[in-house]
Amino acid sequence: MGDDIQSIVSASRRIAAPAAAVFELLATPRRHLEMDGSGMLRGSDSPTVTAVGDVFVMNMFFAPLGGAYQMVNHVVEFEPGRRIAWEPENGPGHPEVGAPNARWGHRWVFDLVPEGPATTLVTETWDGSRIPAEEAEDGRQWIPSMQATLQRLEEVLTARK
Repeated sequence: MGDDIQSIVSASRRIAAPAAAVFELLATPRRHLEMDGSGMLRGSDSPTVTAVGDVFVMNMFFAPLGGAYQMVNHVVEFEPGRRIAWEPENGPGHPEVGAPNARWGHRWVFDLVPEGPATTLVTETWDGSRIPAEEAEDGRQWIPSMQATLQRLEEVLTARK
């Protein structure tokens, strides 16, 4: 991988909400649309995530990939109130569904650090370090979306007080 590519990037935000409330939203795929900063999510009918090994499907839209498609997300880390991570796999409608690289191994990770009973430092990370070198992409492209997601997450959680 070249020096010009960042394979791991993250963004953080201090949110005035308990870690349990933040985690509950993150573990509920049906609510991800509320916090989406990418503009690509279109919703989910998947049940709440409860453990590593769970899978949830997200409806997506991205014109360069032909419009509507799904991502099948495999939960790979699950620590209630602390950390949740998933690895996306190209799903129905994606131009590379079923291809050998349909699941590259990149991860979306949310780390939660409680700072007292009502404040949480939330860090979202895009980890592309497991992507094969020939498919590598620069994670910096995701930073604006991650920052927007964290801002929306804060707005959703603090509006419910």
